[in-house]
Amino acid sequence: MRVSTQTNAALKHFATLLEISRKQKKLSIKELGSRLGASFPTIKSLLSGSPTVSVGTYFEAAHILGVQLFEADQGRFTIAISKTKAIEALLPKRVTKKQDRINDDF
Repeated sequence: MRVSTQTNAALKHFATLLEISRKQKKLSIKELGSRLGASFPTIKSLLSGSPTVSVGTYFEAAHILGVQLFEADQGRFTIAISKTKAIEALLPKRVTKKQDRINDDF
């Protein structure tokens, strides 16, 4: 899978945060895999910042390891979710690209 340089850097940074937390909690890769329900190769890929690992696996690993992704305060997080839903409600349900009219009337 090809990803942008920025995405790759973000994944590497996130993986480093996960690895630091894993070591601080003294969890082996095998133990983390067991808690995540993921194989050893998947955990190795996750901890190297691979873009092929599902976002759900990254988020669950962050939760298990205590790496904060969003607002720590549940009340503020709930407010943020409400604001996001309000914005989403204002947007159209479907988005279609307008066809460019070709002027072929010579």
